Amino acid sequence: MKEQLNLVKEWDKTFLKSDKVNHKKVTFHNRYGITLVADMYEPINYDGKLPAIAVCGPFGAVKEQCSGLYAQTMAERGFLSIAFDPSFTGESLGTPRYMASPDINTEDFQAAIDFLSIQDNVDSKKIGIIGICGWGGLALNAASLDTRIKAIVTSTMYDMSRVNANGYFDEFANEDARYETKKSLNAQRIIDYKNNTYELAGGCLELPVPKEAPFYVKDYSEYYKKRAYHKRSLNSNGGWNKIGCMSFINQPILSFSNEIRSSVLMIHGEKAHSCYFSKDAYNNMIRDNKYKDNKELLIIPNAVHTDLYDNLEVIPFNKIEEFFKEAFK
Repeated sequence: MKEQLNLVKEWDKTFLKSDKVNHKKVTFHNRYGITLVADMYEPINYDGKLPAIAVCGPFGAVKEQCSGLYAQTMAERGFLSIAFDPSFTGESLGTPRYMASPDINTEDFQAAIDFLSIQDNVDSKKIGIIGICGWGGLALNAASLDTRIKAIVTSTMYDMSRVNANGYFDEFANEDARYETKKSLNAQRIIDYKNNTYELAGGCLELPVPKEAPFYVKDYSEYYKKRAYHKRSLNSNGGWNKIGCMSFINQPILSFSNEIRSSVLMIHGEKAHSCYFSKDAYNNMIRDNKYKDNKELLIIPNAVHTDLYDNLEVIPFNKIEEFFKEAFK
């Protein structure tokens, strides 16, 4: 069955449109032949070739949510930026829908670099990426593989391999627990195959979230179900397929992060439940790294996980702008 693009023409973002940038939809393909859809933002006034940034995340979000906010804001600051939907999600193609892959999703970032590198108004030697939440870990994985990426920002990062293999806070970081997880997922595969469909795992909890739920669960629902709800967002609706993230369990994505030579800025909220991902990933990245002087971990006081999704008083865009400009010199 041949897939068909169905691009929305109206502005359907969860943030206001800026009058300082031009916006248009663009498409490009990855090396698996999957067509990806992105929103391109470029400054209205500029001279010469622009530095460029590709943005993606969070994991289970769409480009109409916070990745688009980041891209538009960076365009206001003089960068040509794209926010793209990963393979199998949003307006991008790829079947079956709502699957994730350490390989393919890393390739999505590399395909974005391919696309940006051949734009007439882009300086191909000044291309960076921003990965938010689960796409922060994938951004580091892409950077450890793709030497064209000159600067990387991760924001409120998740290590998707670690959380799928060990659970939150490494609560199930043992062989027996992983065996039970894999046993359940493989049983689900039989059910899906028999029914010729894929059961969804469910997105964020509907509001109001039960009082006994952890704060981060409430935090996610406030963002995805309320202030940034979007009809194409997995987290806002039915979620990933139950087996959608299975391959992350035994495919670590940060194995060679300590070989990244490009500049890296990792940003996380002090009070985010997920802060341990960035702290540990940063320490692993600089351990035995010959190029550690251009790496930085920035912890934002009192910030929670989704503050770095859309809180313009918390997201350090001045710092991000300065970081990219310095890295691109």
